[in-house]
Amino acid sequence: MAQGEIFVEDLRQKLKNDHLPLHFGRMSRSRFSSSKYKRHEDEPPSSKYDDMSPDEREDEMRKINSGIVQSHLFTKADCQIIEAKIDEVVRIGGKGGYKQLTVDEAALRNKYFFGEGYTYGSQLERKGPGMERLLPKGEVDDIPVWIEELIIRPIVEAKLVPEGWVNSAVINDYKPGGCIVSHIDPPHIFERPIISVSFLSDCLLCFGCRFFFKPIRVSRPVLALPIERGCVTLISGYAADEITHCIRPEDVIQRRAVVILRRVRDNAPRLEEPLALSNLMHSHISHNQGIQHSANHERKYRRHKRKASYSPVPCSSKLLCTERRVVQPNESDEEAKYISSLVDLDVALKTRQRPRVLKKKKPVVQKQTNREVHLSRKDLM
Repeated sequence: MAQGEIFVEDLRQKLKNDHLPLHFGRMSRSRFSSSKYKRHEDEPPSSKYDDMSPDEREDEMRKINSGIVQSHLFTKADCQIIEAKIDEVVRIGGKGGYKQLTVDEAALRNKYFFGEGYTYGSQLERKGPGMERLLPKGEVDDIPVWIEELIIRPIVEAKLVPEGWVNSAVINDYKPGGCIVSHIDPPHIFERPIISVSFLSDCLLCFGCRFFFKPIRVSRPVLALPIERGCVTLISGYAADEITHCIRPEDVIQRRAVVILRRVRDNAPRLEEPLALSNLMHSHISHNQGIQHSANHERKYRRHKRKASYSPVPCSSKLLCTERRVVQPNESDEEAKYISSLVDLDVALKTRQRPRVLKKKKPVVQKQTNREVHLSRKDLM
């Protein structure tokens, strides 16, 4: 890490704005201490819900609550067993034990897709709602048996969803300060409800937030729903389709994991073109490894290559071979070595860079002035 560079492991540090960034070009620290930036520290940014009257806000909260169902199905002992399995998934993913598109790594959040995967965020060729596409069959790993036995079965037995309904499972592993921006699960891909099971720590699921960046800031939520460890949350109706939900960085105090269970629609659009899939895999690799290629780098490389090029030196020796010969069966090893040495010598001479010829500098003759001559004569007397 370069000296003087600030590495933020926790997005809550950005929200507090304790450390002013050093990578804003020529902008000085005094500029960041102005009233415009102090306003971001003192109060969160506004959203369209801030203009609501108290009655309208209460009505909005009532609509959201109508689409939320929560149940505490998993005890502390159950959570410990499942959390050990989640740690095992993280270890396998870190060693490359899953398919390439199963794991999606980010700075403070890792995703593990099982059963079905889909394009989202920066992976979309065309941005906007409704542009998400399912990955081709077999591009992600199947749902692990322990998810089927330890998580899905208790939910089915509680009659929250019918048996065989879940065909997609995603594990989100959040580090402290991790977040997921406001979004709506694509309704053309997934049926309702959306099921999430929280592990490792408690958190808040916020509705109606608006995210701002540089520095990251989040507006006040319309509703902040407590999500406790071992709690199963189902959202549908207005809560799933008419208002966004998110996880704010200030609400992830400790490491948190959530298992999201959904059902993919039978008529959901799927990514079938091999070219589009190869582009997706390339962008996936670039995102995970931080590889960025630009036209400027390519132009610099071509310029460097032209500078390193040279003109071959003509060779007039009759002993050198101009083409590589195929070794004949009746030739001895010494003859073959001799011929190959001639070829190598020919290549070396032809690829040798032409030596620079330095022009001889004419000797500089200093003319003596009359005063110098006079002084010299005076000295001789």
